[in-house]
Parts: sequence; structure tokens; C-alpha cells
Amino acid sequence: MAIWQGESLRKPSGGRAKLSKNKRKSELGKSAAETKISERKVKNIRTKGGNKKIRLTNDNKINVVNPGTNKVEVAEILSVIENSANTHFVRRNIITKGAIIETSAGKVRVTSRPGQHGVINGVLVE
Repeated sequence: MAIWQGESLRKPSGGRAKLSKNKRKSELGKSAAETKISERKVKNIRTKGGNKKIRLTNDNKINVVNPGTNKVEVAEILSVIENSANTHFVRRNIITKGAIIETSAGKVRVTSRPGQHGVINGVLVE
């Protein structure tokens, strides 16, 4: 079934809303990227207005910022420790913004949106 991101069928009061228009193709959504730990794999998505989005489906490297020294280094991702978006993402090693991951540099909190930005950035957690 398609993902529809149009107006709600319910009013704020909970009653049924009468739609003034039908569903539009521009209101269709896409499934989540669900970035996993593996060799880098990217999908280019065409968005409204001919713009592009880089959807990261797999990656095993992360740009880590050390807040103490303000230096950036590239680290290798080992596993996902905690993910507040969905508890089952930890078991499946899915990376989203806010996830805590184990890297070669230590524990890192992801600050970018891999499914939207096409890159994984993070801050070292001490």
C-alpha cells in the first residue's frame, strides 16, 4: 500500500472532515531509507521541483567530531547500541538521527539524517 502524506481525514474535534480535493501524486511518500552497516550504497531520489536527495542505504564509516579538541576524524562503525526512534532498530543495526553507535573512536551520537543527507555525522559521547 502506498504512503500518503496528504491532509488528515479527521478534524481536530475528531469528526470526519470533508475533503475539498482528491489525492495528488505530489502527496505520495516514500518508504524509510533504514541505513544499515555495510559497504557504502547510495540512491539518488528526484524530489519535487527536480531537486535531488541522496538516500544512504548502507555505510560503514562516520565523520566523528570530538567536542574537546574540535577535530573531525573518520571512524569505522561497529554496531548500534541505542536508538530512541525504534527499539527494534538496535537489533537490526539501523542508523537514524539520535542513535548511539559504537565506533573505532568510541561511542558516538548521530547528528545527521542519513536517509535525507547521504552522510553519517556524529559527536563523540563521553
